[in-house]
Amino acid sequence: MKLLRFEHINLSCQNLEAAKRFYQTLFSDWFVRAEGEWQGERWMHFGNQQFYLALNEAPDAERINQPYEGIGINHVGFVIDDGEKMKAVLDGNGIEYYTMNAPETKFRIYVNDPDGNEIELVEYQESYELR
Repeated sequence: MKLLRFEHINLSCQNLEAAKRFYQTLFSDWFVRAEGEWQGERWMHFGNQQFYLALNEAPDAERINQPYEGIGINHVGFVIDDGEKMKAVLDGNGIEYYTMNAPETKFRIYVNDPDGNEIELVEYQESYELR
């Protein structure tokens, strides 16, 4: 068997609309693929034709795991096409971020979504074969 593609990440969030606004700011081409309600909670599939976030609203829930403190997902990485433009979008929307350097990348930008999930935004060097 082989993996065909990475399809989605399922995230719980306190405020579905705030999460949607945040990710729409980062990725202006994303759209609502599906939405509804399950067991009294709202959910939304938000992304593009190849990938989406399955967002589940849990307004009274609290974060249990902290990134980089034990076992679990520390961050999710997305490849972007223009790190300078992304930094301008983040600055223009008052979204805090930090950057790191690596030889294979032009930009490695780290930002937290409204629920504290860390997102890495990567623009690779043109010469990097696996971009």
